[in-house]
Parts: sequence; C-alpha cells; structure tokens
Amino acid sequence: MTGKTAKDLLQMDLYGLLGIKDTATAKEVKKAYRQKALTCHPDKNPDNPKAADLFHQLSQALEVLTDAAARAAYDKICAAKKQAEERNNKLDAKRRKIKLDLEARERQAEAHSAEQFQNTRTLEEEIARLREEGSRQLQEEQRLIKEQIQRERETQLHHTPDYTSTDSAVGRQSKSNVTPKLKLKWKCSKEDDTNGGYSQDFIFSLLSKYGNVLNVLISSKKRGSAVVEFETVKAAELAYKNESGLTANPLKISWLEGRPEVITPVVSQVQQTTGQYFPPIQGFQRHSLDPAGSNPAFCTPSPRPLNPVLTGFSFTLIYLTDQSFQPDTKTSSCSLQTPAHSLLSQLSPAALVSFSCYFYI
Repeated sequence: MTGKTAKDLLQMDLYGLLGIKDTATAKEVKKAYRQKALTCHPDKNPDNPKAADLFHQLSQALEVLTDAAARAAYDKICAAKKQAEERNNKLDAKRRKIKLDLEARERQAEAHSAEQFQNTRTLEEEIARLREEGSRQLQEEQRLIKEQIQRERETQLHHTPDYTSTDSAVGRQSKSNVTPKLKLKWKCSKEDDTNGGYSQDFIFSLLSKYGNVLNVLISSKKRGSAVVEFETVKAAELAYKNESGLTANPLKISWLEGRPEVITPVVSQVQQTTGQYFPPIQGFQRHSLDPAGSNPAFCTPSPRPLNPVLTGFSFTLIYLTDQSFQPDTKTSSCSLQTPAHSLLSQLSPAALVSFSCYFYI
C-alpha cells in the first residue's frame, strides 16, 4: 500500500467517500468500491487527472475498511472526533470560542498527547503492515476492474472492426486480450537533461498521427527507453513500420505486446483436370509386364525427390483384356503434361483405372 500517511487519512471520510454507512460489512465495502472505481478508473479517464486521485483515494479506503485491525483503529479515532463535535455543537458561540482558544493552547503545549499518539501510531502500524503484505484484496479488486474494462473494449471492437478485408497481411485484429504495445529505444546519456530529445508529450504527439495513443511510459530506471500503448493493432503496426523518430537520434522500435498474427498467403498450384494441363514433371514409366509380356501389368511413377512447392498427379492403370494398348505406344510413358481426360479417352471400356492425387505444398 502506498500513498497517504495516517494523519492524511484522518482528514478523509472513508465511509462517505464510498457512499456507505460505518456499519457496512466487508462485502458491502467491496461492492461500493467496484461501483465507484469503475466510473473513475484511469484507463477510462486518461485525460482527467482528478479521476486518478479519486481512484487512489478509493483504493486506500478499500484497504483500510476491509482489514479488521486497520478499520478498528480508524473507527476509534473517528468516534473520538465525532464525540468532540457533538460536544462543541452544544456550546454557544461565546463558550465555543473560549473553548477553541483553550484547546489551541493545549495543542501547542501538548502536541502529542498519550492517547492521540498511541491511536495514530496504531493506525500507522496497520498501514505499514498492509503495505508489506502487498494488499492482496486491493490487487484482486483492481484485477477484476481491469478485466471488466477489457471486456467492454472487446465488445466495442467486435462491433467496430479496425481493419478492412483487403489488408489480409496486417489487418487482422489481435486475438490476445492485451492492448498493443511498442517498445522504443534511443541514445541518451546520463548527463542529458533533454532525454535525447524525447519527452512524454513529444512521443505522444509523434505517434498520434498513426492512431489513438492510450499511454506513454518513459522508463525512470533505464534512460532512452519507453513503452507506448495504442488503442488498435493497426495504429501500432503503422507506427512500427513507418516511424523513425528524430533524424539526429533515430528510434529503434520493437513489439512488446499484441503483435498481430501475419499470415503468408499460400498460392495453390493445383489446377482443374478438365481442360487444364498439369505442371511439367518427369513422366510415368512402365516397370513390369504380365507373364505373357503383352499387356502392361501396372504403371508407377519413376523415383523422384519431393519438391515442397510442386503439385503432382500419380495413377495406376490395370488392363484386363485390352490388347491394343501396347508398351511401345505413347502412353507407356505418361507425362503429366497430358490432360487426364485425354489420357482416359485412349483406354477401352474393359480397362480398370484407379487414380490417386498427391499434392506437395
């Protein structure tokens, strides 16, 4: 847990901030937090700095009010303040002024009374404990909110596609649930106060011409490095392909998240058999004869290496009674340049023909 100290929290009405009563259960606290946080989440209000402050205050309220010990310490201080206010309301204006002056002098003399010091210290210890534990409940609630916002974005993208069907190579919306992000690098020395000429506003302006930029985060630990989040994959892809940055200090741009799936088109080399010719490859040779030596027993393709982009056509011819189809005819060596229907027209009805196609893509 980061942010305000115990004294700062004492000035805040955590129950009023969430719009709940001080008797609300932990479940009611979480429900109120979700409703409030969704309306002021920084991802939904990128141009409103007050939204980020309000979201941070809501997160602190959730941390304190969902932890029993921290809530008890906070309630104890709030109860004391409420009782003091009730007593003050019963006094008339004159007595109230006298009392306020007296209390001011007492606070100056006793800046840290024993009770106030102990109560404040207890609350600070609880806040420190929450910070060390990482506030698992807060992280879970913020994760749920981010998931809900992501679902809303996906619904909007589903109804409003970013790309047209003509841009098949890079026009596919990423199926990932993350928004596209690019990583930018440039030369920058430790002594360079200008950060190599790249400020957050400059990067935002530089890349906005390709589409809506959601966020620009310049690394505070590694100089000359930044991450840019885009609303659409198309905008990120355009920036990745076209942007080079400053001439004197060019950018090196790489994908961090949400890179689109690039599908290389495969051109089929398969042609229709009717009225078309197959690509020229080595023909089929007769390998054996029947015992009489008159008819071809079968034909098989000659051994050949596989070509990864070649389409072939192989077949087996078995003749039962046709005596006119001799090995020395032109079909004893069958080239794939011959149309299939032309080859079949040379066979008698008594021939049994079996075909099988092999496609090597």
